[in-house]
Formats: sequence, structure tokens, C-alpha cells
Amino acid sequence: MLDPVLSRRALNRATLERQLLLNRSELTPLDAVDHLVGMQAQVPHNPYTALWSRLAGFQPESVSELLERRELVRIGVMRGTIHLVTADDCLLLRPLMQPVLEAQLRRHGEHAPSLEGVDVEPVVEFARTTLEEKPRSGTELRALLAERFPHLNAAALTHACQIRLGFVQVPPRGLWGTSAQARSTTPESWLGRAFVPNPSIDAVVLRYFAAFGPASVADVTTWCRLTGLREVVERLRPCLVTFRDERGRELFDLPDAPRPDPGTPAPVRFLPEYDNLLLSHDDRSRFVRPEGGEALARVWTIGYGSVLADGVVSAVWRIQPDGLVVSHVPGMPKRLLASLAAEGRRLARFLGARDVRLVALNP
Repeated sequence: MLDPVLSRRALNRATLERQLLLNRSELTPLDAVDHLVGMQAQVPHNPYTALWSRLAGFQPESVSELLERRELVRIGVMRGTIHLVTADDCLLLRPLMQPVLEAQLRRHGEHAPSLEGVDVEPVVEFARTTLEEKPRSGTELRALLAERFPHLNAAALTHACQIRLGFVQVPPRGLWGTSAQARSTTPESWLGRAFVPNPSIDAVVLRYFAAFGPASVADVTTWCRLTGLREVVERLRPCLVTFRDERGRELFDLPDAPRPDPGTPAPVRFLPEYDNLLLSHDDRSRFVRPEGGEALARVWTIGYGSVLADGVVSAVWRIQPDGLVVSHVPGMPKRLLASLAAEGRRLARFLGARDVRLVALNP
């Protein structure tokens, strides 16, 4: 029996629903972060905008409180990038992602040569003790390592310790309305618990499908950069359903996951500069606007967030001195421009910007 085919629009609506972007959810911030398997947070305030677009009545102070209560933490996990995750996921995901981080260390053009032949275990244990005395900045840790191991490259040692220990960035870093230097300690010290022994990649892959599916094996790999996931998905196949996309690629999903009608309206949603919605699939065509792509590519650079209109990226945005500036593809219908302006005004108020200004991009 042939697998059903899901159109790009059907895939778009399914993923938007699971990403809480079709309708703002009543979930708590903690439950939303758990459902989304963490949120990209290399720019400290990005998760606040991401949650504002996803949750009804979102209050940013609630996330700050969760960080201070150590129920949410900031740590490098998927793709080796800083994510906002629950405390439980910190202790589950970090050991699972260790192979990705070790591979990054081996490939590091600057630090890998300095670490060749070095026994880093004494260095790591010294760093653990030092960081568990009190959280320290990267500069402070480098200085201590340089003093203790004067014949080795302190910057390379610091990077190796970060990979091996999994630094948690502690508050005030990442709190709403603040700007603070990153200071780190070990997850075990910060949370008072050990990493999960023998964490299950199977359970995490199922959670990926719940938050990002339907998806291919290549999509899951792009999300986390772990290898060998074909074997994992094949092991899970009996509890999954399968589809094909319009190009014939096999997609996997949970049987009871929502797959809305492709005609379901998708409201305008503003996403931060880095949002996992757009970083977690090998094939991102479900979110790409066929027309106007070249115009967007010319301005979609570091520092710009993206805007979904009718479910696809149709504009980019950035806070400028005169307010929130939204640069959109040319030829957008008036009703979409009105929705863009209205949602932009709401975001401007949330971020404390003066107003919103729409700018049509040149074709």
C-alpha cells in the first residue's frame, strides 16, 4: 500500500500546529519549553520573543523566575548551540549530545591542534572544582587554567572543559530586561542532580516528531546532528505512521499527532533571529515562500528575525532606533499587510519599541 502524500502546505500546517504557532497556546512557559524540546537561546532574549508568539498572555518575568528557580537552564545541546531547556532535559539531552560536541572539538580549526596529545582529564577536574566553587566567566576560567597549566594553551583548555563538562550559564544571564556576562558552572552543581545514565535517544526522537513532524530521518539529523538515526527510526517504525512528501521522500510521524486541514488559516507570527522552527529540518521548503525569496535573502542577515505570513517566511524584522522595522516581500495582499502591521505593533509594545514601520523590498 502506498504511503499518503502530504503537500507542502499540509506539512506547513502540521508543524505550525505542533510549534504552537497556529493558535497561541494556554500551556505554561515551562510546559511549552518541554514540549518544544528546548528553544534556541544563543541570543539571550530570543526565547522571550519566541514564547510571546506561541503562548496566550505570556509574561516574560515568568521565564526569569523559572531560570532563577533552576527549573529552566541555558546550556549547549542540539547542534552544540545554547538552548533554553527544562532542568530535566538538561540532564537528559546533554549526555545524548556529547558525541556531537566531541566531534566539534576534534574539528575545531584553532583549538584542536593545541590539544593533540594532551591529557585533558586533570584539566577538566580542576575546572570542575573551580566552577563548582562559584560560577565563572570564560575569561576568569582561562586565567585560572593558564596559571595552573602554564605550558598549555589556556583558550583551548577552556573550550575542552566546556565540551566535557557542559557549562550551564547562570542568571542574571538570560533574564528578561537584563544584559549580563555569561558565567557558568556544571549542570550537576547547579541542579543538584547527576546526568541521566543511559539516556534514551528513542524517546527523544519521538518527542522530535511530536514537536516538528512529520519529518524525515535527515530532518531529525539536522535538528540534533547526531549520526546513526536511521537505525533509531527503523527501530521505532512499528509505532510510527509514514507519509511521502511531494518529492517522494519518506516522512515519519506519531499516529495521533495533529495534522490540520491544509486550508487552516495561519496567522502572522514574528519569530526571533534564531528559532528552531526554521533550523530543525533538512528540507525547509514547507516554510519557504516560492516568490520573493531572492529579495528576502538580500536582507535576511545576522540580527534579523523572520515573519511568517500564511505560514511561510514573508518578511524580516529588526529593532531600529525609530522602532520595529519590518521588510516584507513585494506584492503582499493588503489584508496580509494589515495583519503584519497589527501583529508588529503588538510585538513593538512587548519589546518596548516606539512603533512599527513596514518597508516593501525591491523585487
